[in-house]
Amino acid sequence: MFNSCKEVAAFCEKEGIRFIDFKIADLAGRWHHLTIPSGTFTEETLEKGIGFDGSSYGFLSVEKSDMVFIPDIRTAFTDPFAEEPTLVMIGDIYTLAGGRKRFGGDPRFVAEKAEKYMAETGIADKGLLGPEFEFYILDHFSFDISPQHMEVMIDSQQAEWNTANKDGRNPGYKVMHHGGYHADIPHDSSYNLRNEMVTKLLKHGVPVKYHHSENGGPGQVEIELCFSGLRESGDRTLLLKYIVKNTAMANGKTVTFMPKPFYGEAGNGMHVHMQFFKEGKPVFYDENGYSCLSETALYAIGGILKHSPAMMAFTNPSTNSYKRLVPGYEAPVSICFGTANRSSVIRIPGYATSPEDKRFEFRPLDAACNPYLAYSALVMAALDGINNKIDPVAEGFGPYDVNVYALDEEQKGRIKALPKSLWEAADCLEKDHAFLLEGGVFTPELIKNQMEKIRADELLVSRVPHPIEYKLYYDL
Repeated sequence: MFNSCKEVAAFCEKEGIRFIDFKIADLAGRWHHLTIPSGTFTEETLEKGIGFDGSSYGFLSVEKSDMVFIPDIRTAFTDPFAEEPTLVMIGDIYTLAGGRKRFGGDPRFVAEKAEKYMAETGIADKGLLGPEFEFYILDHFSFDISPQHMEVMIDSQQAEWNTANKDGRNPGYKVMHHGGYHADIPHDSSYNLRNEMVTKLLKHGVPVKYHHSENGGPGQVEIELCFSGLRESGDRTLLLKYIVKNTAMANGKTVTFMPKPFYGEAGNGMHVHMQFFKEGKPVFYDENGYSCLSETALYAIGGILKHSPAMMAFTNPSTNSYKRLVPGYEAPVSICFGTANRSSVIRIPGYATSPEDKRFEFRPLDAACNPYLAYSALVMAALDGINNKIDPVAEGFGPYDVNVYALDEEQKGRIKALPKSLWEAADCLEKDHAFLLEGGVFTPELIKNQMEKIRADELLVSRVPHPIEYKLYYDL
């Protein structure tokens, strides 16, 4: 939005901006923020930055936790939710030890380095990503976890379990189990709310391809974004979450991107489409190739599929992720590829036929990830596949142009599967992460931090009794 501090000051004066708010992403992918009066924003702010405790963000150790962030004024936008006129900027993280320099483990910096490395390889000068966001718009969420009481209550007024609700007005028009896909109004009760969300996204520079009601009956929806570069896709992902959640809250609703919030209902994925271009020409197209994919595209697919078990530590970094990634359900777990095949880890859209549209889609990913790290891991795996000419056919990854779930057990047994737990994903990352270190994109410290974090999550969840265990074992 801006190119200089003077432009920021002029805008603040013209628009009556009273505060400037800075957003910084932590290791898990959550925005934190710090706010200053607009009059205190100066050239010094851009030169010296603002100090903060990096250990509270999951970075570094407590004894080396002093860090600063410097705002990227190009990312500025006016906050639609602040009561006082507020300008928002995303911050880049710097370390102080040995002189101020960019922090190698800053997720946003990782995305920048991945884009730079891609250009240095000569494979492509532009990598574009198109994410699809599935989430639930709900009316109520509460939970209690204590030694003597465990409870979760999630409710959606459009869910079929509210057909008999006699408390207050009930106009009917409930969405049946797994019956929400492209449901029309009045069944699609969040239609106007999504229009409001998308209007805000468009106003804030986030182009939207479309939105619709999704399969999950209790309020599942989808918003798909247009293509953008790797770092910009990370910025847009966090901005989308910010706008979606706060717009819902302003309308008395709540939103979750949790991969599997409901037992027996559809989970929330974040499928990501990928395209590479060089000097304006599509790298992934060849009219004579399988599904009109070039040899380079197939090598990229080979790299992603080969490294997908390790990537899961970044693309699916929650224990809940593996309750969505279950064989036989809507989320793919079979490490293979195919055209128009939603049961494979990589799907080649059958409707994308022109050279400029040719792409493939990575389907297991979910929005519990840090988008900068997940997108970077995906691109690095693709580049490794191209650099090392990893042939997906020779590796046994397909193509499978059939429903993998419908294959017999012997056929299924020949297809490798994704990790079944977060702990297994951490083990896979520990064994296979050299491709992430190429070009200095990821750092060994960041990979170590990620493994420690997700293993700690797995241990925490594994030690808490699950309600279904009481059904299985209480009377033994």
